[in-house]
Amino acid sequence: MKKHILVVDDEIGALTLIGIMLERGGFEVQKARDAKSALGILEEYTPDLIILDVMMPGMNGIDLCQLLRQQDRTRKTPVLILSARGDAESIIRGIEAGANDYLPKPILHHDPVSKVRSMLGAELA
Repeated sequence: MKKHILVVDDEIGALTLIGIMLERGGFEVQKARDAKSALGILEEYTPDLIILDVMMPGMNGIDLCQLLRQQDRTRKTPVLILSARGDAESIIRGIEAGANDYLPKPILHHDPVSKVRSMLGAELA
C-alpha cells in the first residue's frame, strides 16, 4: 500500500515539483497551498508524513507545525520542513516547533524522495 504524503507550499511551482518527485517515488500525494487548506485536508484523513513550507501567507509552516503537534491525530505524524532559509536559527526554530527534519530550498539540490523514505524508515521495510 502506498504511503500518503501531504505537501503544503504556497508556491505552485514548488508544490508541483515536489508532488511529481514524490509520485514518481511511489507515494500518494495530497497538496495544499496554505495552512487553512492543509488543516481542512487533515480533518478528512491523516497522512503518513507532512511536508511544510515555512514562508506562507496567513499561518506560516513553523506555527502550523506547532499546531499539528498539539492535535492528537497529528502529534506523532512525521513532519519535514522545507524552507528557503537554511540558516541555523531557522532550522532550530523548525525543530523546536516539532519538525522531525529540515530540508533547505531549492530542493533541486536534494532528493526529497530519499529524505521521505528515510523518515518513514522502518514503516517501508
